Amino acid sequence: KDKEEKTTDKLAKADKQQLEALQKLKAPTGYETLQDLYEATGVDSSTRVVNEDEDFEARSKRRTEVLKQQAEIHKDTVLLSQQNPNEKKMDVDALIRSQDVGEDEEVMPERDSVRLPSHIYSWDDRFKPRKPRYFNRVKTGYEWNKYNQTHYDTDNPPPKVVKGYKFNVFYPDLIDKTRIPYFKLEPADSPEFVIIRFKAGPPYEDIAFKIINKEWSKQSQHGFKSIFERGILHLYFNFKRVFYRK
Repeated sequence: KDKEEKTTDKLAKADKQQLEALQKLKAPTGYETLQDLYEATGVDSSTRVVNEDEDFEARSKRRTEVLKQQAEIHKDTVLLSQQNPNEKKMDVDALIRSQDVGEDEEVMPERDSVRLPSHIYSWDDRFKPRKPRYFNRVKTGYEWNKYNQTHYDTDNPPPKVVKGYKFNVFYPDLIDKTRIPYFKLEPADSPEFVIIRFKAGPPYEDIAFKIINKEWSKQSQHGFKSIFERGILHLYFNFKRVFYRK
């Protein structure tokens, strides 16, 4: 019985607050109860008036709770990384400076970088999205097709062509260390090219590059490498060789 009385008092108090709220909104006054107002104005009795400031405060409180829950999900992974005494923060600038460019390699030109459409990530309300750093190389060489065999020789070689690529994409601050970055191929504006897109988890945005559309040789003895280690995604590949009769 006491429980029923408390429930009744609580509902009456809520109705009184709703009545006051409606009156603050310059609704018709002079009604003793909320039900009287509903009947006189034809307003559905399920209608509830929400104070804007109170609603904002309640939503902010719920948002904070959600963020805490999400942080808890990643806590074990982050702490494990922080507590590893052998792990040092990656110096991306130093790593890029230390990268060698081989005799038959060139640094990938900026024009090969593809500007992707703006995208809203499901996690960008928790982490500030940023693009990963990278150091990419283009592997070049000579192609001795019939035309080049006829018009060039080793002393006067033909222009170099693209033979493959070496991608090094740096992800030192991945929130979820167990999520492995990956790449996928997408159509380009010309069949001669293809877009290679690199994807990872927060806080990194996707990045993409325009490359020659040829079949890859995926044998390690031919230089193929695809691995994510120590916060760096390495993807090295050469195109399949085409042999010409002399």
